[in-house]
Amino acid sequence: MFGSIKNDLNSQWSRPNSGLQRLIIINVAVFIFLNIMELVIPEENFLYFLKFFAMPTDLPTLLTRPWTFITSFFTHTGFSHILWNMLYLYWFGAIVREFLGSDRLISLYILGGIVGSISVILLFNVVPMFAERSGGIALGASAGVFAVSVGAATLYPNYVMHLLFFGPVKIKYFVGVFVLLAIFGLKGDNVGGEVAHLGGAFIGYFYIRSLQKGNDIGAWVSSTLTFLRSFFVKTPKMTVHSKPKRETSYTSTTSTPQPRKSAPSQAEIDAILDKISQKGYDSLSREEKEKLFNASKK
Repeated sequence: MFGSIKNDLNSQWSRPNSGLQRLIIINVAVFIFLNIMELVIPEENFLYFLKFFAMPTDLPTLLTRPWTFITSFFTHTGFSHILWNMLYLYWFGAIVREFLGSDRLISLYILGGIVGSISVILLFNVVPMFAERSGGIALGASAGVFAVSVGAATLYPNYVMHLLFFGPVKIKYFVGVFVLLAIFGLKGDNVGGEVAHLGGAFIGYFYIRSLQKGNDIGAWVSSTLTFLRSFFVKTPKMTVHSKPKRETSYTSTTSTPQPRKSAPSQAEIDAILDKISQKGYDSLSREEKEKLFNASKK
């Protein structure tokens, strides 16, 4: 049984364009590990143990556990907390992945978590009325999920989601409701969480808009992860075989100017989206992918 589960996880992890699966697997694995530890160690010891994963909201303590700045947005302890976060990550992450690929999805999630963490630290250490409430912990993938959700809505705002009891709803309205709820929640008890949500929402919008202008502000995240993976993934040795030189004749050709491509119609975009839903993003031709990305800039 466990061998079969391990094989299934390895298959999901190693398959091409599997960034969404990897994010979910990491979050679920940390959740299972922490809940097992909660069962086997006393409660007071578990709370101390949890602090090595969750981010402290006061800056001096954070400086003693700097890694929690990252681990906090992969950490959950409550079942409903991780359930809804992973569902939203799956729904909206699939849209981002299909349009932009796994690397940019991961970059967007991590950027959301980072900006969410910064927002919480600033709130409890800079804003006087909240400074006295510092001393707690922050955890959860919500800021990263908000970044992915708002990023998906910014990338293709008219993408239609089919909701139970509501029917077809454009993604921009669905995500907009969650952003408004986060704003209204600023007057509640979970102000730190709502600030993290809004920080993630901001970077999700800003990331996609910057990307549409040709500036990938998350490229450093992909480069860093690629560098770290190089320590764990062996690079196969390359064998070079020499071939005898052959004389090659060259003929001059005159290039003809290419006609300017017209903007894709809504019917073309709908047909491309139908193709994605049936065969996946990788089935698109280069021209179809270009049309889809250009349409998202409108």
